[in-house]
Amino acid sequence: MGAIFTPLGWLGTIATIWCVYFFRDPARVTPIDENLVISPADGLVQKIEKAAPPAELGLGEEKVNRISIFLNVFDVHVNRNPISGEVTQLNYRPGKFLSANLDKASEENERQAVVGKTEDGKQVVFVQIAGLVARRIVCDLTEGQKVVAGSRYGIIRFGSRVDIYLPEGVNALVIPGQRAIGGETILADLKEKYEARK
Repeated sequence: MGAIFTPLGWLGTIATIWCVYFFRDPARVTPIDENLVISPADGLVQKIEKAAPPAELGLGEEKVNRISIFLNVFDVHVNRNPISGEVTQLNYRPGKFLSANLDKASEENERQAVVGKTEDGKQVVFVQIAGLVARRIVCDLTEGQKVVAGSRYGIIRFGSRVDIYLPEGVNALVIPGQRAIGGETILADLKEKYEARK
């Protein structure tokens, strides 16, 4: 009997250790400045491009800078609020489970969109996007809720992506290929006018 169940026991132990590792939630030190947009997730800055916010939010078709951060299965998957302010809109949309590193994942995959507004009225949209393996998006926010940059708000289980739509005229302070740390990496400054990085 022992010879049969020992391999299963080891597999169970490895699976348990993996789950503990995957759902880890390390402490982070968030920069204190109400004008900063902080990365909501750990991962690779995959692309920065002009795009309109998700259509279901009804924010129009004007294109703004969108930062896409891809989370692989080894990244921390806890999501953090990118700004301090108020949640003004939430919208969940079911969809496909294409690989999150594909361009069309932003439009076709299951997603949870959040619209946040800073104290001085700047609007930032951040979207949790399920990936090929991910089958569960968790968002603990409610409309009208006051949030603080860097505070935890949800999780996407397994490989996934987060898109951040900056306000008109605001450029990203990160570049494609850069690693972002959720709750710590500064993605943009809403007050200062910086040239787009290349």
